Amino acid sequence: MPHGASAGGRPLTPLAASGGKEQRVTKQRLAVSAALDDLDDFVSTQELYRILQNQGVSVSLATAYRILQSLADDGLVDVLRNGEGEAVYRRCAVTGHHHHLLCRSCGKAVEIEAPAVETWASRTAEDHGFTEVAHTVEIYGLCPDCAARKAAATPSA
Repeated sequence: MPHGASAGGRPLTPLAASGGKEQRVTKQRLAVSAALDDLDDFVSTQELYRILQNQGVSVSLATAYRILQSLADDGLVDVLRNGEGEAVYRRCAVTGHHHHLLCRSCGKAVEIEAPAVETWASRTAEDHGFTEVAHTVEIYGLCPDCAARKAAATPSA
């Protein structure tokens, strides 16, 4: 299964991140962070754990879960939930609030800024008297490579 994609191609849904606290820097935390830096797509804790084991990094699955959650809490990784409800993580190049285009087939993620969405969300919340509003927007489709593969595999009429 590709990183970021769920079984059956079901879309990923966002998770909210909470405020973080200062974390102690350990060998395991550095290894998890470095592994995330080398990945382009979202990865589950299980997948990341397998990657670390293949690299000879000594880290328990429970520790990997805790480190990923703390990185998410600190806003250092983005977190989504796949179709099975499993959290998947990705180091994002964009700091601050942003959204994603996600390929349903291969899991490729593209970070996007959407000022029109920000304006709409603020105005809509204000119109309904809501304060302290947060939102997420994820757009799902096929990336250009997957769309081309699908078109090449489709028989002509």
